[in-house]
Amino acid sequence: MKAAPELPRLATWLLGRRLPDAWRDFVAGDLDEEFRTRRVASRLGAHAWLWSQVVRCLIAPPPVSSAAPADVRPRGDSMIRTILADVRYAVRALAHAPAFSLAVIAVLALGIGANAATFSLINAVLLKPLPFDEPDRLVRLYHIPPQVTFPGMKTFALSPANFYDWQARATTFDRMAIYQARQFTLTGRDRAQTIIAMGVGAGTFDLVRARPALGRWFRDDEDAPGTRVAIISDRFWRTYFGGAPDVLGKPVMLDDDAYAVVGVMPPAFSIQAWGLSSRDIWVPLGYTPEDRLVRGNHNAQVVARLKPGVSVETAQAELEGIARQLEVEYPADNEGWGATIIPLYELIVQDVRTSLITLLAAVSLVLLIACANVGNLLFSRALARRKEIAIRSALGAGRRRVFQQLLVEALMLSCVGGAVGLLLAHLTLGATSALIANQIPRVDEIALDGRVLGFAFVVSLVAGVLAGTMPAIRAGRTDLTDALKEGGRSDASVGLRTRRILIVCEVALSLVLLMGAGVLARSLLALRGVDVGFDPDHVLTVRTALPASRYSTAARSTAFYDGVLARVRALPGVQSAGAVDDLPFEGGSVQYMVVDGKPELSTREQPTVQVRKITPGYLETMRIPVVRGRDLAATDNDVVIVSESAARLLWGEVDPIGHTATLPLQSRERTLTVIGVVRDIRDDGLAEDVGAHVYEYSRERDWRGMAIALRTSVPPATLTTAVERAIHEIDPNQPVERIQPMTALVDQTIVSQRFSAMLLSLFAAVALLLASVGIYSVLSNVVRGRRREIGIRTALGARTTDVLRLVVIEGMAPTIVGIAIGGVAAIACARVLETMVFGVSASDPLTLAAVAAVLAMVSLLASLLPALRAARLDPLQTLRGD
Repeated sequence: MKAAPELPRLATWLLGRRLPDAWRDFVAGDLDEEFRTRRVASRLGAHAWLWSQVVRCLIAPPPVSSAAPADVRPRGDSMIRTILADVRYAVRALAHAPAFSLAVIAVLALGIGANAATFSLINAVLLKPLPFDEPDRLVRLYHIPPQVTFPGMKTFALSPANFYDWQARATTFDRMAIYQARQFTLTGRDRAQTIIAMGVGAGTFDLVRARPALGRWFRDDEDAPGTRVAIISDRFWRTYFGGAPDVLGKPVMLDDDAYAVVGVMPPAFSIQAWGLSSRDIWVPLGYTPEDRLVRGNHNAQVVARLKPGVSVETAQAELEGIARQLEVEYPADNEGWGATIIPLYELIVQDVRTSLITLLAAVSLVLLIACANVGNLLFSRALARRKEIAIRSALGAGRRRVFQQLLVEALMLSCVGGAVGLLLAHLTLGATSALIANQIPRVDEIALDGRVLGFAFVVSLVAGVLAGTMPAIRAGRTDLTDALKEGGRSDASVGLRTRRILIVCEVALSLVLLMGAGVLARSLLALRGVDVGFDPDHVLTVRTALPASRYSTAARSTAFYDGVLARVRALPGVQSAGAVDDLPFEGGSVQYMVVDGKPELSTREQPTVQVRKITPGYLETMRIPVVRGRDLAATDNDVVIVSESAARLLWGEVDPIGHTATLPLQSRERTLTVIGVVRDIRDDGLAEDVGAHVYEYSRERDWRGMAIALRTSVPPATLTTAVERAIHEIDPNQPVERIQPMTALVDQTIVSQRFSAMLLSLFAAVALLLASVGIYSVLSNVVRGRRREIGIRTALGARTTDVLRLVVIEGMAPTIVGIAIGGVAAIACARVLETMVFGVSASDPLTLAAVAAVLAMVSLLASLLPALRAARLDPLQTLRGD
């Protein structure tokens, strides 16, 4: 049946006078054949029939070629054509709403970008295999110390003699290798510096199969005393030798001795979490025959490679059997010492796995909140397009076609948002890597590789489906008659329940994130408030290490440190100064201490203490108070001061002052007299218990490395240059390392907690912002849709407070429900954070109440803005406009 001749003119008038721009675009756009062939007169009557005739007149179906009948086109081809048509239409529709499109893309870019950046970190640390051949067969070997002597310690270094016995008797390993840190003074440059190298035993590089980029490994015969060869890292090669290709054979000056470079390791061999691969220089270990027989001094590290097909459990059982044999053969040194195996990968990631997974879960919540926010925006847009959707349905489009069109739009927005998010992740990757360089292993391997790109693509698709599904389903249920009547005016009550559900989801997820951030923040405050037992404020520390070539005797090292202390004490602004071998939180020596007059105990029962070598003035500088007895004096010799915990451990209730004891593991065993008892300090970490400390002093000290501490009346940083000059007045070639305030050392103990709290707080702030924006956007839409109702209420005498209450209750009702649901979820998730907090429960009710109050306040503010706008509506203008 042909259209009436006057129908085109009628269509033009309708399009110009009765249809908004969006509907005009719709009518001018591509429509499916299915739309054009359905009969709709019986459903909508004459009015709907007229609209359908208008559309049919404007977009008449093209003639069907006899060579390619439409009814025989492949089904897949038809589906592709339909999807492409939906894509083209979505591009036009979104281009006509740039503000809406940019808002959605920005929200999705924030969520997807944060997820991509976090996943790139997890990919580098947890998912990528170690840069070695067959890394799953690499393991570390440790002693398990006697728990009576070392309570709570699960692993301990090996002694050289025990290693060589393990190496000779074990059959489940391809190879074992031993290595140990070595301290040198690097010279030959403008300024000497202290460097920690790694002494490696025979076959170490062969075992890990880390092939040098230049040169060769060490030969087995080079593992001997006096061998002067070295392998250097890629970084050292570029900084020290300028990346010269002829570096092989050139000397590196260590302790004034020339070490010939025989190899350069590749950049990948630089895992900071593993001591062997974190150094810049490797030298042969060079144990003497006497060194190989040492059994009681545990200071060596061991790496091994399992034989093919051998499990860790099998090797563990064999190693435990060898440890029991050695315990029987050498009871004096090995009684109570067990053995354990830890895969190298587990050792590297075990301290950060929980934190990284927690961060990924947190950033996933941010993405869900973003999806809920975008879902609200898409739903509001779908409601604004009710007439368009009604016309499509009137022309025969089923719910599936409407759902497909709206979902395609959501997917396009999410893909663009994902691309922008990847760009944001790329731009922030460098700053993020620098921020976590000393906290997370393998940071230098973080990159946006193919796996990260694939993850971002999948996340974009999932985000599009999550954000677009509910609005698309709800839009397909539009009642045609209601959508077309009264000039297409929308009803604010349509889809209100769906939008409330989305707000509830946003609020609940935001509360979970806020709870986690609040708990970590309180934990950080609790750590900062821990009493460490000394006063770190206004204390400047400087580390020095003496090369053995110039300070080969105790008299020389003693003269050096006494001279430096005399000079720095004379500096203006210095109140006191002293020296110690290891500052608090830098580790230190743990030794047996044998008390004279008490029965001799076996090795497994012998108590151990943390031994620190100090000079007079150190306790005063650190303000470690003397509880009983007295402080050190310059005239003292071979004396010790013990902490309260050490006094109870070694002497019980007896006053230790005047008693004597010995430290058998020291190179020169001496009888030490106790002259005082001082307060306990925390030396292992702010979250750890206080330790048993012994501070020893001898007039002649064979010390290779010491830290000098100065208490100042001025800002510590202002004395840096003066202290360095005072040291160089004694020895111009002496390297000066790590000049920093003591407060910086304390802060380094909570770096990981601060990092986790900072990131989780950032995610929580983003979630709070998104939730408030979501509430505001929904209420703004509600107010626009209920302008007529509000105008009528005002005309009938409703006061401003009544209007405010109406809109605020509309926004706060789903907020309260979301807070209740989120509170339950936060308590359920608290178990994940239990191992990451200190001094506060992960389900702390006070924190939960505080974050709930913050969320309620932000929601109230987001509700007040649309409420105030509604209260200012003029009822006459509102009703006249309608």
